[in-house]
Amino acid sequence: MNAAAPSDVPPVDEHLMNHAVSWTRSAGELTLGWFNHPELGVERKHDGSPVTAADRAAERLLREKIAEELPDDAIRGEEEEDRPGTSGRTWVIDPIDGTKAFSHGVGTFSNLLYMEDEHGPAIGVINLPALDETVWAGRGRGCFHDGSPCRVSDRTEIEGSYLSVTGFHGWNPTMFERVTEAGLQLRTWGDAYGYALVASGRVEAMFDPALAWWDIAAMLVIIPEAGGTLTNWEGGDAAEEHIDHPEYKWSAIASNGAFHDRLVEVLGS
Repeated sequence: MNAAAPSDVPPVDEHLMNHAVSWTRSAGELTLGWFNHPELGVERKHDGSPVTAADRAAERLLREKIAEELPDDAIRGEEEEDRPGTSGRTWVIDPIDGTKAFSHGVGTFSNLLYMEDEHGPAIGVINLPALDETVWAGRGRGCFHDGSPCRVSDRTEIEGSYLSVTGFHGWNPTMFERVTEAGLQLRTWGDAYGYALVASGRVEAMFDPALAWWDIAAMLVIIPEAGGTLTNWEGGDAAEEHIDHPEYKWSAIASNGAFHDRLVEVLGS
């Protein structure tokens, strides 16, 4: 997943990509009704992660819009059971990525939508409703930030580059030392917002040591189409499971590609 789709793979349908953006923005508008609401209730799922009524409502809305327009498509989501399909297309929904940020009134949460077809990753959308920003990409169509084409940063030196992270679970003191010695500027509250920053050239790298499929799926389109590099924590294929966990089986390092191998070394556990 280090480059855009090969030339013999057809570009994704532009109208379908635009539909995906519109649907995801609609879900974002819905979630804003709960954002910073004093009566927002936060529950805990079986894995200890938070979930709110906004998560469930946003996923329901996206499922309904996809099913109405594309009734034969499969749908996977974080909050509901998988829906099988026969078209060869599968949609993956993360209704609120960054629920911890959302439930604490931090505006870096997002709504994620991904689609793959018989050719592989096809559409990825990161909608940031509280920031009024959307970053999306379609296979063979490029990457866009609020409708304008965007690309990763052209910075070539790791020293002084910005690394965004979601948090420090999975980190150890040695990792902090290596990041400091490399001269990286470290920032948090990452989640999908960090990948949006990489794709639009505002930071050079993003790191997540443990992800669920709906967390990473959209990035398989967005980062390569923006001209960046996406691998797992060990430098391998970001789309392949490599962590022994029931749900969080993936990891990711996204970057502008200029010093990606060095990032893999610096962030090694």
